[in-house]
Amino acid sequence: MMATIFTAWQGVRERIAKAAAANQREINAVALLAVSKTFPSEAIRELYLIGQRAFGENYVQELIDKHAALIDCNELVWHFIGPLQSNKTRSVAELADWVHSIDRLKIAERLSAQRPEHLPHLNVCIQVNVSGETSKSGIAPDECLALATKICQLPRIQLRGLMCIPEPTPDLSQLAKQFKVLRDLQNQLITQGIPVDTLSMGMSSDLETAISEGSTLVRVGTALFGTRTYL
Repeated sequence: MMATIFTAWQGVRERIAKAAAANQREINAVALLAVSKTFPSEAIRELYLIGQRAFGENYVQELIDKHAALIDCNELVWHFIGPLQSNKTRSVAELADWVHSIDRLKIAERLSAQRPEHLPHLNVCIQVNVSGETSKSGIAPDECLALATKICQLPRIQLRGLMCIPEPTPDLSQLAKQFKVLRDLQNQLITQGIPVDTLSMGMSSDLETAISEGSTLVRVGTALFGTRTYL
């Protein structure tokens, strides 16, 4: 499998590089987050051994299990990217390096209180519902500044940026408009003195459009690991 996953990894990196170049951006301005949810720790280890360092998990128990299985991979950076319930924040605060899915102050407060003092600050992103879908997590765009201001006052965590999951559509112009909402919010926060540097947007099917709208981190699963099988 090593050769197959290496080929997939190289292919995704080439897509990122081409999209960055097409938009006059530096290649290293866009990071790759390998979304490893539902895939075994062995697959993560294979990618780690060829150079991938950042991995994203959606489920707390998977994060716990994989963190334990890969404890020897000491350069691995864990990103928690799924919805987070308040009764499950402790494990994430203790194990993750990043959390992308902050959508209410209570979650940020619990992560702040539960982050161990011997660890670096936990990097966090606010999840914004850029499409207005009732089924989607995330705050409304007009609530972003208020939440960001409050998060910045909390200890042990650092607000790094914003995350979104747009409504799927084959219309690239409509997709770009959704990503632009996040970019405009980033600019608004910076104008207000909140120096966020991360836009977590773009996945396997739409990373080129996301990069054209300013993404600094693309979350890719299927294009790396293949189609998921949910039990």
